[in-house]
Amino acid sequence: VQLQASGGGLVQAGGSLNLSCIASDTIFSRNEMGWFRQAPGKQRTLVANIEANGNTRYAASVKGRFTISRDNAKNTVYLQMNSLKPGDTAVYYCRSYDPYTTSVYWGQGTQVTVSS
Repeated sequence: VQLQASGGGLVQAGGSLNLSCIASDTIFSRNEMGWFRQAPGKQRTLVANIEANGNTRYAASVKGRFTISRDNAKNTVYLQMNSLKPGDTAVYYCRSYDPYTTSVYWGQGTQVTVSS
């Protein structure tokens, strides 16, 4: 399975970005999809997650500002990021988790930089 993330960039505080992640597998609809981020010198942490049934969960720091969604017909998961803050600056990674095989796949990451 290959995951291709895109949509990162440089934005001013208060701005918005929409990340996309396209998966190559044909069983995308049953997979749990997540966005993680890693800032320099810090651990990679969960930002948002969406299950196959559409249930979502968010890190407390992004709740109310970020929205994760998925389009199974396009094998794509999105992360709409609004009201961005400098603290959101990180490399953002998408992750696919197959609950039937417990296989985990990671995308290559996309850089998000928020200037103050």
